[in-house]
Amino acid sequence: MNKKELRTKYKALRGQLSELDRDEMSLAIANQLIGMSIWDRLYYHVFLTIVAQHEIDTEPILHLLSGKDKEVVVSQSHFDTGEMTHFLLTDNTVFRKNEYHIPEPVDGIQVPVEKIDVVFVPLLAFDKQGNRIGYGKGFYDRFLSQCKPGTIKIGLSFFEPVDACSDVFESDVRLDYCVTPRGVCVF
Repeated sequence: MNKKELRTKYKALRGQLSELDRDEMSLAIANQLIGMSIWDRLYYHVFLTIVAQHEIDTEPILHLLSGKDKEVVVSQSHFDTGEMTHFLLTDNTVFRKNEYHIPEPVDGIQVPVEKIDVVFVPLLAFDKQGNRIGYGKGFYDRFLSQCKPGTIKIGLSFFEPVDACSDVFESDVRLDYCVTPRGVCVF
């Protein structure tokens, strides 16, 4: 299948999950993360859930990071440039939803991309080679290509991988891992 077909299919599948199923699966994903060898780093970038898109609830991951005394980074998306600005999550961070219903920090302490050690990446689907299929705007591919070598890229998915995506681009950045409720895929 190509990216367009995969986006359509997995948006529909996510939409069919009940809120209870999404909550349970999100918690199972967070529990899978606990056993991974990623906890010796300091700066962890986490996407904030777009509820209207039935995305994975990252709240359990935020609690996990807080309990491990990690620095949490969240982003603003700039649709005019396709870039993201990254901010340290603090007790004083104020959020607003943008026009696409993405919760974003209003302002705060900016974190340079070079400081980020681990990125939890949103996606609609992924394949067995570690290629992710997102919403198609390229925000995460641009962001991940700016990260330092060695930054760990972890996709989060309600579903298991497809065999292959037929239209992967050279500019697409592959994942190192993808975590599902059933386990961890390593690439």
